Amino acid sequence: MVNGVVPSTLKEALEILAERDIIPYAGGTDLMVENRKNAEYLFLNKIPELRQIRVDEEEIRIGAAVTFTEALADPNVPMLMKEAVSRIAAPAIRNAGTFGGNLGNGSAKADTVVVEFAADAKLRLVSAIGERIVNVDGFYLGRKKLDLRKDELIAEVLLPKHGLDRYAYEKVGGRNALAISRVSFAGVFDSADGRITKLSAAFGAVADTVLRYKDLEAMLIGKTFEEAKHLKPEYLKAYDERMMLTKGRVSAEYRKQVCMNLLDAFLSKFGI
Repeated sequence: MVNGVVPSTLKEALEILAERDIIPYAGGTDLMVENRKNAEYLFLNKIPELRQIRVDEEEIRIGAAVTFTEALADPNVPMLMKEAVSRIAAPAIRNAGTFGGNLGNGSAKADTVVVEFAADAKLRLVSAIGERIVNVDGFYLGRKKLDLRKDELIAEVLLPKHGLDRYAYEKVGGRNALAISRVSFAGVFDSADGRITKLSAAFGAVADTVLRYKDLEAMLIGKTFEEAKHLKPEYLKAYDERMMLTKGRVSAEYRKQVCMNLLDAFLSKFGI
């Protein structure tokens, strides 16, 4: 029998978290595998404040206990995120798994996280004494290492309301269904008046954290399409030299080649 507490409000949950050695639990699709003995769990899936998808003037706010299935059905969730979520495991996992859990697991293989990196997502973290907003790339400090205090919960994922319509997403696994990523990729592109205004590229499942190199992206920002085409070989070479990947189920060399192919295809998709 699982030992746990089921708060009905976020305030109650945060007060319990501040006072006890307890493990936050929403969908539990990763925690169930760990089977921690004598652990006490803080069940968050009955808290209305964490189960909402809201839209304000600038952001789409996805509650940490929103399930992947709920996100797929919501018209406000960007198609880029829906494409990633739709490839997560089987329907039973999507029915239980949540956005907060995908982040809180601290894995660079998490399907939603690579999208959040590419989209410049922010996270709202809350505790009994206040809240703070952090960039997702600052939240991930390394494998299983997060900028999350013991008394804090992930409350919301904040995605930009605009600018995510032109994108690329790919997930490379060992099989077509129920695959854990060997390489994942998310890219976002935008342009205005013939010049590139947005170019982000994030790589998941290839290192201890999701990889994104904003200084290399800047090589093409502000350039015309012709200028970007001219710089493309130099741009790809810079990525090839920078990327130091870990070995997983397949070699680091294989992973790098896949990453480079995906980046090249992303640029080509948008005329570069």
